Amino acid sequence: MAIVYEKLLALKIPTVEHAYGSKDCILYALGLGLGHDPMNEDELPFVYEKNLKVLPTMAVVIGYPGFWARDLDTGIDWVKVVHGEHSMVLHKPLSPSGTVISRTRVLDVVDKGAGKGAIVYSERLIEDKKSGELISTIVQTTFCRGDGGFGGPPRETRPAHPLPERAPDKVCDLNTRPEAALIYRLSADPNPLHADPAVAKAAGFPRPILHGLATFGVAGHAILKSLCGYDPSRLTSIAGRFSAPVFPGETIRTEMWRDGGVVSFRARVMERDVLAINNGRAEIKG
Repeated sequence: MAIVYEKLLALKIPTVEHAYGSKDCILYALGLGLGHDPMNEDELPFVYEKNLKVLPTMAVVIGYPGFWARDLDTGIDWVKVVHGEHSMVLHKPLSPSGTVISRTRVLDVVDKGAGKGAIVYSERLIEDKKSGELISTIVQTTFCRGDGGFGGPPRETRPAHPLPERAPDKVCDLNTRPEAALIYRLSADPNPLHADPAVAKAAGFPRPILHGLATFGVAGHAILKSLCGYDPSRLTSIAGRFSAPVFPGETIRTEMWRDGGVVSFRARVMERDVLAINNGRAEIKG
């Protein structure tokens, strides 16, 4: 089975209705490592229901559509799929509770050629069920390593956001906990790659790896801490390109460059000096 370009563009991905509450918000924040220091009064509002704040990047796990590339008739060799890039725009701050409607569609498919893989761009719109207001727009880039040469129209992939050549304006080091993946997987993605040592070894890793979107959330935390004064309403968008996995327990250093309301960033694993997220771009208010 192979990708059929027109069929994949017309794919009907089921709409998701998702009700969430304070426990979900707290669990997500704990999965990213907030609350490690119980005396940290900046982080406490994200992990304690009194005057609860919601991390902006939690939008990536609400209304989660599941593994549609695997579960639906897509023609994609899902075993060879890699999460390439992710972008999230928040049109309004997340509420600590609510019910959302999530609608996902395939935006485009780029055939890189035989042996070179394919790129699938998908979009997820998250709306408040009660008001119908758009809460977030999420675009995911999926690199399908085993699906190039299916005959799709050739064209260039979307360019990466360039990072400034000067030294970073801000640097923030955040530790991940050894059990971080086991906590984070309860928020959306139960893939055994992040929990089962045997599955991780079969995939070529010495031990379970942290979810890419957990690393994405840690970088968002760093921006929120360093440039937004822990005010969730100030971080309105964030995007990045995944370049290497993180092992739970490692330290993520987020390097940031601010140019007005635009923040360029990258996330580095300190213990191995590898980039986990590159070509990052965020927008902040104020």
